[in-house]
Parts: sequence; C-alpha cells; structure tokens
Amino acid sequence: MLERFLVPEKDRVFVQSENMLAATTEIFEKCGLSTDDATLSAEVLLTSDLRGCESHGVSNMLRIYVQMYGDQEINPTPNVRVTRETDVTANIDGDTGLGLHVLPKAMKMAIEKADKHGMGAVTVHNSRHIGMLAYHSMMPLEHDMIGITTSAGNPLSMVPTHAGEKMFATNPWAWAAPARNEAPFVFDVATTQVAGNKLRLAERTGAPMDPAWITDPEGTPIMEETPLPDNYMILPFGGTREQGSHKGYGFAAIAEIMAPILSGMGAGFLMPTSPRTIMAHYVQAIKIDGFIDPEQFKDDMDRFLGGLRTAKPAPGHDRVVYAGLPEAEEVEIRQRDGIPYHREVIEWFDSIKAELDLSVDLV
Repeated sequence: MLERFLVPEKDRVFVQSENMLAATTEIFEKCGLSTDDATLSAEVLLTSDLRGCESHGVSNMLRIYVQMYGDQEINPTPNVRVTRETDVTANIDGDTGLGLHVLPKAMKMAIEKADKHGMGAVTVHNSRHIGMLAYHSMMPLEHDMIGITTSAGNPLSMVPTHAGEKMFATNPWAWAAPARNEAPFVFDVATTQVAGNKLRLAERTGAPMDPAWITDPEGTPIMEETPLPDNYMILPFGGTREQGSHKGYGFAAIAEIMAPILSGMGAGFLMPTSPRTIMAHYVQAIKIDGFIDPEQFKDDMDRFLGGLRTAKPAPGHDRVVYAGLPEAEEVEIRQRDGIPYHREVIEWFDSIKAELDLSVDLV
C-alpha cells in the first residue's frame, strides 16, 4: 500500500489481532449472523488487516456492514443455494448475504470440484461485498491449486475510457499460486487506477489524489494532484488512453462478463440502483497435478519468485518485490506488534460497544 494511505504515526493505536477478531466476531453476531458465519466474516476482515490491506479490513468496511445490516440491505441468515450445477461448475444464489461468508462456501465447492475433475468454477449472484479478494483466491493454495476470484456489480464508480458516466464498479481480480519456501504469489488488484476503498483511507488521512486517478463530474481526467473532491469518478488503471486506460477498461469488462452476466444478473449498470451494493462473483480453482507434478511446480515457483526477489534493483530502490511478498512479511510484523488502527476507528468501536452492548475490550 502506498505510504500516503497508511495511518500517520501520531494517530496509530496498536491492537492485537486476537482482540480485534473477537470484537469483530461479536459485532457480526449482534447483527444477526450465526456464530460460524460471524467467525468466518471476521476472519476475512482480519486477514486483510494483517496483510496490510487496510482498505478492505475492519477500518473501512465493518461500520459499513453494520449500517447495511441495520438498513436491512444485507440478509444476516441467507439461504445460500445452488441454482445450476455440473461436475465442474455451479451457480449459487447468495440470497443477499454478505460475501465475506458466502463466497468462501463457493470457493470450497470449486475446490471440491477441482479435486475430482481438475478444475472447478462457481458463480454467485444476488450477493454482497466479499472483502479482500485475495482471501478467497488463497483458499486453494493448501490443496496444491491455483485460485482465481473476480467480483462486479454495484455500486458504480468507474468510467470506461472516454466515457462521461460511471459504468463499472472497481471490478477487482485476484490470482494466487503456491510455492514451496517463497511466499505464495498473490496478485489482488482493482481495475481502477486506485481502489475505491482506498479513497476512504485518503479522506481519513488527508492524502491527495495523484494525477489521472479520478475525473471531474463530466468525465474529464484530472491531471494534477488534488484533494479528493465531493463529486468525482474513478478512471480505469492506466488513467488516460495514452497511458493504457483501455487495458484497465478491458479487464473491468471481463469481470463484468465472468461475474454478473455469467451468473444471470446482467451487467452492473443494468441492475436496479437500490439496494446499492448488489454484486456477483466468480471463483475458480485449478488443480496443479492436472498439468504437472505439484512438487515440481512449487520448486519452479521458488526459482521464479526467488529470481524476482533477488533481481538487481534500479537506482534509488532497495529491492524488487513480487505480488504477495510484502503482504506475507507484514503478517509476521503485525502478528508480533499488533495492527495499527487509526484513533478514529478505535473511537468508533468505543461508540458501537455501548450501542451493541459488546463484551470485548480492544486495548
């Protein structure tokens, strides 16, 4: 994560992960989730925080979920069911349940299908936000499989190249592949120039927008550093056509095809504007031994990732990293020292503790 999105040192409050996990689980239970679903949902958020992906962790997302449960936009007890299935595919109705606990069930099904048939792919329709995509893509790793996840739908925030209106959400993708001794390769990105949730971090820390991150209300790219305005749209990655925004636009369109359209919901901009966060998702598990011996694959991945990690750095840079390495290192640091939350987040917990009659103390 860029330095500007991190909590300023003066505002950091360190919380041990087990304390935050317990508090978050209890909050989800107070929202009506079963103990199992509450525990799983909290685990997804805490995994994000431990990996340094604070845009999709407790800081940004939990209060939004609590509000949505209060507004009855999320079903706390969804009847998650399969609506169409083959040996290697399935389509699941999420029954407006929170994707934090719905999508792991879909990926588990994909893993079971891949174990029997080499590959498994599952779509989920009528669902809600799934948190950090990397969590779901990493689930197959322990089974010597490669994991893929994408999500699309509402709310809309991204403009296609040369468009003057929002037509996509941030439409992220995540891939994960195992290694033996190196940290797994885990690539989790939005197809926008900057993840939408990071803009909330920017608001909290006062960080400015870089050129070609966002547009003005008419869709014209803002090409100078600027504070986050009240009315804006996010550009595809690449920013402008000259810098390759058509590539981000194309990846966003593929996410739209593989998740909402393939699952039967239709494109996000065709969906009703209310509720505001109806989404669809796609997960896939690929069994490595359908192609090559998994042990050889992991040895080759070690040589590949190790080669990237030890590549000669360019002037002014200390080292070369690959996707998943900084996150794995951050997990070790935060498990030891605690997770740095903004004071404002802790103040929110203090207020919600009284409101929900919570029993857990964070600090």
